[in-house]
Amino acid sequence: MNIFEGRISSSGFASGDRIVIGDWENSPLGAFTNVMWAKPDGTRVLLSPSQEHAEYVSSLYNFEEVHIVPMDVNRQSKSIEIKAPPLNVKLRWGIGFGLPIPRPRWFISTVEQWFAKAFFGTSTHGLTCNGLKEWYCIYYLSKIKHASAHLDGKNLGNIRNFEINACFGFSEPPKKPSSVRLRSMIEST
Repeated sequence: MNIFEGRISSSGFASGDRIVIGDWENSPLGAFTNVMWAKPDGTRVLLSPSQEHAEYVSSLYNFEEVHIVPMDVNRQSKSIEIKAPPLNVKLRWGIGFGLPIPRPRWFISTVEQWFAKAFFGTSTHGLTCNGLKEWYCIYYLSKIKHASAHLDGKNLGNIRNFEINACFGFSEPPKKPSSVRLRSMIEST
């Protein structure tokens, strides 16, 4: 089982761009941060810090473009700022709520799966693009209070809900801009 522990933060913007930041403190690939970006035309882009990370992540999720870019990450307890050319993104969240205890995979794939679908439009269990089972054990869910993003210096506009699916993988981010502290568990090949 490959275990990733960290945070996924996401927001839509008035431009129609949808941005998901994966900030992983512990993983089989070490600590790393990447950006999944859905452009208004539906093009899915992965911005990754290395070829190794890009190959692993793009084997799990769908992208039309994959770019290896320098990642300047400034994280605080309730915010993250990413400079990953051509994008600069800042997200800030509140305290949040959740279940800070581990739960078994069967619980995540049944009870939590139902709850996530019914209340947030997300999934906590599914198959990756290469057919591996994945579970999201959510510890805390926080509302994004502030989001800003710039593409080559151009402001992408005000924070927005995810009104159009990003279609990266089996689960969409919550519709409302959110930051989720979690453990991702992926079957080993």
